[in-house]
Amino acid sequence: MLYLFYYLVAINVIAFFMMGYDKTQAMHKERRVPEKRLFGVAAIGGAFGMLMGMRVFRHKTKHRSFTAGVPALLAVNVILVLVYWGNS
Repeated sequence: MLYLFYYLVAINVIAFFMMGYDKTQAMHKERRVPEKRLFGVAAIGGAFGMLMGMRVFRHKTKHRSFTAGVPALLAVNVILVLVYWGNS
């Protein structure tokens, strides 16, 4: 159970900073982080960090796929953690 906690902290920190990095790249018109990668990180447990990154960096907040998709993935993340926690 402790490993799951460490994993979730790490993946959410990574997701948060990925959003900040993508925002910086967008401002400088540089190569961006692919949306598939952002959603992938959110799907494997980083949805909370991604959502916080969207808010803090004000990035992807007008994209319906992100404003609806990331909270939906957060709900899935929470359900999976609760199911895992209930079975251990």
